[in-house]
Amino acid sequence: MKLLIATGNAHKLREIRQIFTMPGLEILGMEAFPDAPEVIEDGETFEANAVKKAVTLASVTGLWALADDSGLVVDVLDGAPGVYSARYAGEPVDYAANNSKLLAELADKPDRTARFRCAIALASPDGDVRVVDGSCKGRIGENLKGCEGFGYDPLFIPDGYDQTFAEMPAEEKNAISHRGRALARAESEWADLLG
Repeated sequence: MKLLIATGNAHKLREIRQIFTMPGLEILGMEAFPDAPEVIEDGETFEANAVKKAVTLASVTGLWALADDSGLVVDVLDGAPGVYSARYAGEPVDYAANNSKLLAELADKPDRTARFRCAIALASPDGDVRVVDGSCKGRIGENLKGCEGFGYDPLFIPDGYDQTFAEMPAEEKNAISHRGRALARAESEWADLLG
């Protein structure tokens, strides 16, 4: 079965390909559909954005589509950056600027608890939709560490670990990350659809 991953983010596509390895599943990226529309992520929740992307691109391409929307939720910042995680410091997306802004916002805050959240939507070409989610609790470090991963990975230290996501090998991060947990649920709950 062909499954379109509805993201323009090469880092996310690579992670999903590393994690989501169901037998018989051929994963396609958006490069296979250069004329597909860019979906504006204007939902108020991760779930809304994931559903919008999956439904739109499944309809346009005629393939089942899987879309992820995820981000960092920082408790002391009332959930920010949340759905604005990728563009926290403005457009265009700039990971370094986002991390700098986050560190500045937390400069005088003792509470640095946070969690990564991920919603994954699967849509059929006729609009049937399913959603799963995953999360990973942790805290925001005082400074950037590591060079793996992307986004806020150099700042995020998952509970029970002393390393940031960016200091971990991909396999270790993927086993505990919000996206890894959501995709594990997807493999379990959608095996009948995607097998």
